[in-house]
Amino acid sequence: MSLVVQKYGGSSLATPELIKSVAARIRSAHDSEGNVVATVSAMGDSTDNLLSIASEVSEMPDLRELDVLLSTGELQSCALVAMALKSMGKKAVSLSGAQAGIRTDASYGKAKIAAVDTGRINEELEKGNIVIVAGFQGVTHDSDITTLGRGASDLTAVALAAGLNADRCEIYTDVDGIYTADPRLVSGARKMTQVGFEEMLELASYGAKMNPRSIELGMVYQVPIL
Repeated sequence: MSLVVQKYGGSSLATPELIKSVAARIRSAHDSEGNVVATVSAMGDSTDNLLSIASEVSEMPDLRELDVLLSTGELQSCALVAMALKSMGKKAVSLSGAQAGIRTDASYGKAKIAAVDTGRINEELEKGNIVIVAGFQGVTHDSDITTLGRGASDLTAVALAAGLNADRCEIYTDVDGIYTADPRLVSGARKMTQVGFEEMLELASYGAKMNPRSIELGMVYQVPIL
């Protein structure tokens, strides 16, 4: 039985209908693959909205409290996706980054992953659950919530794939693949069927929408990323 880690971005989860569509895709993967762990971002512009609210109540929001606030966006998404899956007749459980074993340092707003304890996720998989993990977040040694930086749900997904020794990590978003350039700006941009980690890291450094740290982590642990 294979294990696939999937990641869904905020634009793919922006509305209840899109959440149900993502849940249907996860259900299909579970039917064909056997074990699925999905990492989700916050719905649509939720993170930006939370940042806006924070700026209205404080000119310089405390970084620790800001991480607590921003982590709630992904918690909403993972709970809603789990609800949708259950309504489709699937066993599912939502986990925060802390519950999923994402241990980090205390660099609020840009925390680095120190370790991944996959014990709870493996327990849930053994129960037959699809596991939905809140991306972008973790917990310190002192049990403080941290966030990993913007776009870091990619990083959560690759870290989980490495820790779980998954067959592959699938990154889903609202485009159909990796191009040689932004096809909205460059008419001759070509979609690639395969790209090396180093080349992908260079593309990301020039603005391709994948978190550079996730690519570095995938390169270190040789995680196949689709």
